[in-house]
Amino acid sequence: MAIVKITTSGQISLPAPVRNRWGVSRVVVEDEGDRILIRPLPDDPIAAACGSLTRRSPSETVRRRERRAAAAREGGRVPR
Repeated sequence: MAIVKITTSGQISLPAPVRNRWGVSRVVVEDEGDRILIRPLPDDPIAAACGSLTRRSPSETVRRRERRAAAAREGGRVPR
């Protein structure tokens, strides 16, 4: 943990080890009510997001089809 000073113009300086670890030139500052959260913001958000939306689970259509098939086997009815 590092304690930093806020200047009269509202600026803070992140310690060099923190800046070097994350290697970014911008951060997001969030006010969470009882604390302030500073998160690194990628220099290229498009490249950072690349691959983050890959499908890892069945789509809603497949899940819906599986629920209906299971309900049919049990003699029940599944609402649409």
